[in-house]
Amino acid sequence: MKLLWALMIVLIFLLQVRLWVGEGSFAQVWALQQSITEQRDENAELAVRNERLYAEVRNLRNQKGAVEERARMNLGLIREDETFFLVVEN
Repeated sequence: MKLLWALMIVLIFLLQVRLWVGEGSFAQVWALQQSITEQRDENAELAVRNERLYAEVRNLRNQKGAVEERARMNLGLIREDETFFLVVEN
């Protein structure tokens, strides 16, 4: 009878070890949930960025002035009949 109790205690202990430490344990599930949460947050940020880029592309395709404005801001474009003034601050 004592042998049976000892065997059952050892089996329960082994099951508990697997539950807390082994594959599919609480620690592993918690780590995977953390990883999923981080990935979802990153995906949400990237989705917002992608939507901004798509809006900018639609704007550039539909409006001719948008292309000129972009060239002026990023490339320093000036027309032939314009005068360029560079203001230097101290």
